[in-house]
Amino acid sequence: MDRGTAAILTAGVGCFIALQAPINAGLSRAIGSAQAAFTSFAIGTVLLCFVAALAKGGLGSIGGARHVAWYYLLGGALGAAYVSTVLITVRTLGAGPVTAATVAGQLTAALIVDQFGLLGVVKSPITLIKVVGVLLLAAGTYLIVRE
Repeated sequence: MDRGTAAILTAGVGCFIALQAPINAGLSRAIGSAQAAFTSFAIGTVLLCFVAALAKGGLGSIGGARHVAWYYLLGGALGAAYVSTVLITVRTLGAGPVTAATVAGQLTAALIVDQFGLLGVVKSPITLIKVVGVLLLAAGTYLIVRE
């Protein structure tokens, strides 16, 4: 896949993050915060079970997870922390500010990961242009969240 297609696809799926927080918040109001986070992950797990079963290697490939470094298994916990937090904070901030803060946090952490080549990512140094981009994003986040 070329970089342009990958960026468009990622941005399109990124729109789901803006929808995810208010959807989960509505579920949370109906059944409770922890219960909503669990329900969200349970539905996602069932869906991904079908996808994994149909993918190359099927469900048998999952056993290979026993042989990876422990930190590669933290993705689900990090996702649970995100979902559990934003289904609460979206009530106070709204969908736009939650999404802006999410993206600002993601970009900041991603630049650090790239700078040091953490988690198997190819090193990409932080440059002045990237710092300017983060500062502009921080300013935009401030303008969206400040109300």
